[in-house]
Amino acid sequence: MAAPQTPYDAVLHAARDVAKLDCALDAEMLGTALLGSVYSVATADRAAAVREFVGQFLSATARRRTASATTIREVFAALVPDAEGAGEVRAGAQAPAWTAQLGRVRPTGCYAYGDVYGDQTSYVVTFAYDDTEEGGPEHAVVALVDHNIGITKDVYVGGPADRILSQVREMCAGDELTWFREEDPARLRTEVDRHLEITDDLGELPQDGNFATDRALAVVRLSLLPRSRVPAPAEPPELTGPDREQHVRDFLSSPEAARFGLDTVSADDELASLHFCLSLLLDHAASLPDTDPLRWSPAVAGLFLLDWVHRRAVLDMDDAAMLPRVTRAWSAYAMRKKGLPPAAAEQTDEIVEEMIPEFARLYATGEKRSPATAAVAQLISEGVDPNDPDAIDAWIETNRHRLSDDS
Repeated sequence: MAAPQTPYDAVLHAARDVAKLDCALDAEMLGTALLGSVYSVATADRAAAVREFVGQFLSATARRRTASATTIREVFAALVPDAEGAGEVRAGAQAPAWTAQLGRVRPTGCYAYGDVYGDQTSYVVTFAYDDTEEGGPEHAVVALVDHNIGITKDVYVGGPADRILSQVREMCAGDELTWFREEDPARLRTEVDRHLEITDDLGELPQDGNFATDRALAVVRLSLLPRSRVPAPAEPPELTGPDREQHVRDFLSSPEAARFGLDTVSADDELASLHFCLSLLLDHAASLPDTDPLRWSPAVAGLFLLDWVHRRAVLDMDDAAMLPRVTRAWSAYAMRKKGLPPAAAEQTDEIVEEMIPEFARLYATGEKRSPATAAVAQLISEGVDPNDPDAIDAWIETNRHRLSDDS
């Protein structure tokens, strides 16, 4: 058989057995997987790329009359109803009976579960077809929102819905560091949609999970939920100077600071390092989608100690010695202020303690330093004040030949 000549021919070939499937859900799963290929290779505005592809596919295949061609056209029109021409697609003469059930589902339940730290929330919506014999079994859409990076990190469509819900309930019931609840449908849709828009524009998609393959079906299912009448949350406000100072005062007067001996630091160099380390913690919080510095977790600690601080800050030896101690104390302080269970504080402290050798190694090697951070570190190591523009200019002039050679 000759190789397909166009992307549309390739899709028709991949969908050649679609009319032989048993139910609408099987066909929708095939269709969303095919559109996932379009989504994953798009370089910008992937949602628009899928919509445009479906419109072009419907136009290019308008005269095709085979059962597979007319059926996959119906499937795509149901999955991407806002694509150009989708509303004009009609059932083919040889269409399977189940095509009448494409998209004919109703939500039967909305739920959410996640970790007590607030790192991730998974949203679950269950759906049932009007006609389960032709449509297929009750199934669920699961969307994972990662609050540390501010995206919908994965979406998954699967079933049976009752089995998925049973597994989630059992998992959360057996783990005091997770929670489960029924969720307001409008809030669920708002949260998933606003984080999904960010994912759609990422330069690189999350690698694990079913995101690309299941996205089209997940999105069209979630569109059946009501829209929220409450405006989307505004960007979190930045901490003002007084707010930062209050956080520092509260922390230094806390029992956690005392436990780690931070309330008695008095030597000038140690005191300077202590306040510098606290400023780094607050700066790191400001760089996250959720800017609350008290929303702390093992994952946030890892982002801070093993990545962000090496790329963004220049530490001297006193700072590097002080930072792990401050981080452990802040972890315990934040957990108490948030009212998290003792197990959360214990787990976080254990994990932070395990990170310290790797933090020290990264500090020693400087392998994660950004070019700007590395340059400032070089200036300081040679006795140049990075806050003195004249001194920096003089250093550049003196080292111009070396800089040219390095480039």
